[in-house]
Amino acid sequence: MRSEHPSTGAAQPGRSDTPDFVTFGSHEKEVPPVTAAAWITATPPTPNGELHVGHLAGPYVAADVLRRFLRADGEPCRLTSGLDDHDSVVELCALTQGRKTEEVADGYGEAITVDWRRAGVEFDQITRPRAEPGHLAAVQGLFRELHGEGVIVARSRLLPYCAPCDRPLHGAYVAGGCPSCGAPAHGNLCRSCARPNDCGDLLDPRCVLCGTPAGLRQVRRLYLPLEQFRRELTEYWGRIVLPPRLAVLCDRLAADGLPEVAVSHPGEWGVPVPVEGFADQRIDPRFELAAGRLHQQQGRGAGPVEFFGFDRAYVHLALLPAVLSARGAALPAGFQVNEHYRLDGRRFSTGARHAVWALDALTEAGSDTLRRHVLSGRPEGRPADFDPAALDATRDHLQASWNSWLAALLAALREECGGITPEEAPGGAGWEQLRERLERAAGELRCAYGPGGFAPRRVVALLDEVVRLAEDFHAVNAHEKDRPSGAERYRASLAAELAIAGALTAWAHPVMPEGAERLAGALGLRPGGPVTAAALTPPAPGTRLAPPSGPVFGY
Repeated sequence: MRSEHPSTGAAQPGRSDTPDFVTFGSHEKEVPPVTAAAWITATPPTPNGELHVGHLAGPYVAADVLRRFLRADGEPCRLTSGLDDHDSVVELCALTQGRKTEEVADGYGEAITVDWRRAGVEFDQITRPRAEPGHLAAVQGLFRELHGEGVIVARSRLLPYCAPCDRPLHGAYVAGGCPSCGAPAHGNLCRSCARPNDCGDLLDPRCVLCGTPAGLRQVRRLYLPLEQFRRELTEYWGRIVLPPRLAVLCDRLAADGLPEVAVSHPGEWGVPVPVEGFADQRIDPRFELAAGRLHQQQGRGAGPVEFFGFDRAYVHLALLPAVLSARGAALPAGFQVNEHYRLDGRRFSTGARHAVWALDALTEAGSDTLRRHVLSGRPEGRPADFDPAALDATRDHLQASWNSWLAALLAALREECGGITPEEAPGGAGWEQLRERLERAAGELRCAYGPGGFAPRRVVALLDEVVRLAEDFHAVNAHEKDRPSGAERYRASLAAELAIAGALTAWAHPVMPEGAERLAGALGLRPGGPVTAAALTPPAPGTRLAPPSGPVFGY
């Protein structure tokens, strides 16, 4: 599946790691209030390449799962993202490919949005910075205002410079050692420790284009000193529930002195700086993200729940809240953070073309299989490894367990009832005990789907356990058909299995929407209902069933 495609190219997120075993607790539990989760954001990807499986395993599928769960519950909910068109990696990609930067951003941007749709990730709004009405004016207007108020200030600092390329180096153009942790890093941000850098403080900086060791030159740029927001930021960090990984980052930022962050850099790609004396500079894309968020947030009383990778944590925890605080806007209501995905022991990288592309995986496995796979091994609290053989095993599991049980059930209904829902109420040997377990499972699913205890790995484990219980129930009660007096009990057991199948049209829909919708079509039900014990209901007696011609989940 690894390939290089052509250039056409919550309120309380606390739980960061979930065991794979299943424990059913008390009966159906209440999900915490979700008014703060009515807006969900997923960090914008950079269009310097196509979407890869690591992107899906990180913020995007998980954010869509939460959106689907809340929508099914009747909660008004918006999922938004965008494209980070003006990141320096986009311009660098264009230079190395000998193409126009606009062509790269537009081509890969379109490919990314198409692959989101193929993966079943449904955004209510995708911001395209160069096409979004009012975006440029909003970014420049905020920048101009904050500079006029003295929030943004000019500083003369050392910036790497490549003499052979005759180019000042910032962002993706410069590489070296992180001044905070020593790990390999590019300019502005370290992907290992998530700490910002000033480019000029990188250890042994070198030009990414030609590999030449960089010199240092004094350059006057514009900065946003975060120390002026110390009170707002530290109070916010103390008020909101943070996963331990994020809390450690905040503690270290506060202890070391909040940095001054460069919000402009020399260049030609990006939003022009609207300040006299800096006409040859462009606004940093991280400030652009914050300004765009403020523009989106107008008229909203609460901030969003944000999904992002740990390497972007400082932007979401410090820079974005600082800009929002400068305008008295609501701060993010919660965070869902993921670690990185690895392939052959190295982290996925779009720029290095070290990835399994989403299009390849979706073509080979389908959206349901891929969504379930990346959720079951989502990199929560620690990195995760992608293994193509494991994706094949996920597809085989859906076929051998989920689809095999459903095929056996529908075949039994065709043989015993002529393909019609039986008149008998759900029953059979062990049904009362099983129903109680399933009702408890519905409560556990609500907790694991909900914003207060969001844990998609546990959701997948719970759904698998539901299907295993259904398989066992089917095997135990299948013997009733061989008893002269067992016909009624057998039909009641089939009605009970139909109730479980009906529940899966709701319970599995946030994870595997295509399969849940196919199953709902086969049963004559409406897909995507609330994840509650009430979903544990068979189709009405006499309903003509319409089994699909192929697998229900995956393919």
